[in-house]
Amino acid sequence: MKIDKEFIHPSHPNHKLKMEYSETPFCCDGCREAGIGLKYRCDTCDFDLHKVCAMAPNSIAHAFYKKCEFRFYYKAPGPHKRACDACWKEVQGFVYHCTSCGFDLHPCCANLPLRLDDNEQHNFYLCEKLSSACHRCGNKGLGWSYRSECKNYSLHVSCVKEMLVESWQTVYLNRNKNGKHIREAQMSVMVPSLKGTLQSHHKGRVGKAKRCCQMASSALRVIISAILGDPTAIIAAVIGVLLSK
Repeated sequence: MKIDKEFIHPSHPNHKLKMEYSETPFCCDGCREAGIGLKYRCDTCDFDLHKVCAMAPNSIAHAFYKKCEFRFYYKAPGPHKRACDACWKEVQGFVYHCTSCGFDLHPCCANLPLRLDDNEQHNFYLCEKLSSACHRCGNKGLGWSYRSECKNYSLHVSCVKEMLVESWQTVYLNRNKNGKHIREAQMSVMVPSLKGTLQSHHKGRVGKAKRCCQMASSALRVIISAILGDPTAIIAAVIGVLLSK
C-alpha cells in the first residue's frame, strides 16, 4: 500500500498533515489515545494522528470476531458512551464499530499484531482472554492480552495502558515546573515499571521474581511499542534502551 508523506485528512481539512517520526509520546487527536513513532502532524494547529488513524480503511475484519464487519467512524455511533472491547477503555474519538454485534475497537487496538517477536528470544501472542493471571493485576478471563509462547508471562493490554496513563499524568503535572527537562520526561513516560508488581506477585521466590523481571523488560519493550501504534524494531530499540537504565 502506498503511504503518502503528506495529505489532507477529512478530520482536519484546513491544512495538510505531514508524516513525522517521534520518539516522544503524543496524544492522537483522532482516537484520543497515546502514540509514538510514525504520525501525521499539522504544526500550525498542533494536530497529530497515529499513522493507523490517518490511514484507516473504511472497514476491516478481525481474527477474534470472524462474523463481524467493523466500519470506521470519526466518533462512536449512538447517544451512549462506548468502550473498546480490546482494552476496555472509553472510546473518545475514532473507532471501528460492528453494527450487528455492537463491538468497538480503537484503531490501534484493532491493529495490534497477533504475534510479537523479540529478537527471536521470546514470542508473544495476542489472546482474547487469559487462562493464567496477568502479571500486573493478577486477574484472568476476558480482556485482550499478550502471552509469552512459554505461557509463563501474561499482560493485559488494558494494564499496559493504565501504566502509561499513570506515567503521562506525572509528566503533565511536572510540565510547568521544569520545562527544560520535558523531553527527557516524555521519553521516560513510555516505560512504566513492573518490577514492584512482579516481586509482589512472586513473594518469597526471589529467583523467579528476578527471571520474570527480566522477561518483563523484554515483554514491555515490544508490547508498549505495539500499543502505542508503531510496533517497529526502531521504537522497540528506543524503549529497550530506556528500560536498561
